[in-house]
Amino acid sequence: RVVQGGRRFSFSLAVAVGDYQGSVGVAVGKGSDVASALDKAVRLAKKNMIKVPLTKGLGIPHEVRVKYGSVRLLMRPAPGRGVAAGSSARAILGLAGVTDTTVKVLSRSKNKINIARATMAALRQLSL
Repeated sequence: RVVQGGRRFSFSLAVAVGDYQGSVGVAVGKGSDVASALDKAVRLAKKNMIKVPLTKGLGIPHEVRVKYGSVRLLMRPAPGRGVAAGSSARAILGLAGVTDTTVKVLSRSKNKINIARATMAALRQLSL
């Protein structure tokens, strides 16, 4: 924004963190510089981590449909196929250590943050 002394900048970062063994978290951090925004985002993502229930083959146990904002998402197990996902869903599943899963974004939304949040909502709905 512009103030009397000139432009005042702010930065916003979306971050996903995971341990490749079933835990993953996503968060957005805002700050006056990139370093503080990154610190906030990483801290919030670690705080909001969830444990994903995985099968023995590191896949998901069942099909899930989710709607988050304007994003509609279908996540289903796909044994022997690897991770077939687009956008930010692939990164989140990779950080969680999930394999053999197909994710289809059914809406026309290209909003990466909402797709990431929809993926997290889908992972929260999983149960063994």
